[in-house]
Amino acid sequence: MTTIKPDTHFINKMAVHHLGLQHYEAVWRDMQGFTQQRHPETPDEIWVVEHHPVYTLGLIGKQEHILKTTTIPVINTDRGGQVTYHGPGQLVIYTLLDIQRLQINIRQLVTILEQAMIGVLAQYGIMAVSRADAPGVYVQGKKIGSIGLRIKKNASYHGLSLNNAMDLQPFKYINPCGYSDLEVTQLADLGVIINTPELALLVVHAITTALHP
Repeated sequence: MTTIKPDTHFINKMAVHHLGLQHYEAVWRDMQGFTQQRHPETPDEIWVVEHHPVYTLGLIGKQEHILKTTTIPVINTDRGGQVTYHGPGQLVIYTLLDIQRLQINIRQLVTILEQAMIGVLAQYGIMAVSRADAPGVYVQGKKIGSIGLRIKKNASYHGLSLNNAMDLQPFKYINPCGYSDLEVTQLADLGVIINTPELALLVVHAITTALHP
């Protein structure tokens, strides 16, 4: 990592970096650099962050899914998927993992991330599900958690976002994940009040436990 000094601790022997509130592009470039420079012995890392307001458009993203021009910047990024929104109050967890060494494939990693969110939500009485046709996590048909990944050099970067207590209005100006009729929700609107760093600890613990049972 080059531009951001993290607050680091370890969960299940994995380094977890808490980056705080950061601009998306700086963290993205650091993820790219970390992945490019890593070698077979490089330890895996998890980065926890919140982002200043930003729309990100994935590799297959179509500009037509951005319905309204706003002051919120749009960044073309190299993760999978379409368009989404990040902003303060949303938990973002980036998984920088050697999936070859972990002996998992990208589909298995997606499932691990989905189940981590589903399990944590269940602890608060929220019944969430995944969908085979559209990666992510849903509550009563509304999306609460998104996943977008990139694999390079047998290693993953990017990760998940989980809506906690944020301004959801910017989602109205896009087709979230490319779906015109998709609504979004968040923990705060479902009656769960939890600060984002505390939520992060629960989700990270679920991920690391699944990776290193």
